[in-house]
Amino acid sequence: MAELARVVALRKVDDVLADVTATAKELIPGVDLAGVLLVGKANSFETLAPTSELMFRLDELQIRFGEGPCLEAALDEIVVRIDDFRDEPRFPNYAPEVVKLGVRSALSFKLYTADRTAGALNLFGYEPKLWDSEAESIGMILAAHAAAAILASREGEQLQSALSTRDRIGQAKGIIMERFKIDDVRAFAMLRQLSQDTNTKLTDVAQRVIDTRGE
Repeated sequence: MAELARVVALRKVDDVLADVTATAKELIPGVDLAGVLLVGKANSFETLAPTSELMFRLDELQIRFGEGPCLEAALDEIVVRIDDFRDEPRFPNYAPEVVKLGVRSALSFKLYTADRTAGALNLFGYEPKLWDSEAESIGMILAAHAAAAILASREGEQLQSALSTRDRIGQAKGIIMERFKIDDVRAFAMLRQLSQDTNTKLTDVAQRVIDTRGE
């Protein structure tokens, strides 16, 4: 656990999540499959760090039916536990399909991800009634590591985007200053006015100025 905490900020998010799902199989008896499901708008979803190709199928079925432990954990509950899919009334469409795939039990943990994306760490077993409160405690800690890695990655992406935006606006200001022999305050005012007049994002206006600087 301590090692996972140390590497969250130092490694790529995919590598950290792969460690989380592998560690879940190692530390929690009975975990045969593990993965992370991220759910976005309009039924968009992504399966990350699966320990088996079967995880893709399990997640796909949940999105298709709009039900399942991973979705419920991602969108509503903190922990969702399934002792036996053969006797699970909460998911009448999903459960029978999972049983056909040989999966009997599940344990899903909410990931506290930001913005408009929900997520869950999902563990599945081929045998029924596998997990106790200790398994849930370990799973919640691992879910916290997964969420931290995802949030760190998103913050890094946002920082890079902000730096790129600032750079583009700076380049556009320089071009306008040279072209019209004005100072940077006036150049920025012209960019902003053009953005408002054309109902175009300031960054898009700046990019247009850069693209047409030779014209």
